[in-house]
Amino acid sequence: MRLFPKPDPRVNAVAASLAAAAPLAMLVIWRPEGVVAVLLALLCVLLGMVAGVAVTAARQSGGTPAPAARPPAQPVPAGYGVDADTLEALDSRAVRDSRALYADTLEALDSRAVQGSRAANGISDR
Repeated sequence: MRLFPKPDPRVNAVAASLAAAAPLAMLVIWRPEGVVAVLLALLCVLLGMVAGVAVTAARQSGGTPAPAARPPAQPVPAGYGVDADTLEALDSRAVRDSRALYADTLEALDSRAVQGSRAANGISDR
């Protein structure tokens, strides 16, 4: 439990807007010159950005409930989402041919692993 409760996003937006208006009013009324004017202008821009983010957070948290992650009746998919029908449809010869096609490239990386893979899959060297 927190010592202070988390404030509502609308309260944050109002407070940030008032904080952004204060340096702006100071710039308009006081009209400082030099470094002080630049610092007040930068503070005004920074607080304006904070106010914009607070307003956006207040809009997004507006009364709509968050959607449920997944209905309880739906099973959770396992692995990579490949089911038995997809695996059955794969042609093992096509997979072996694609391995043979890229074997030369792989052989430059690790020739023993590729030769072992070729021997295990029944692919002869050219």
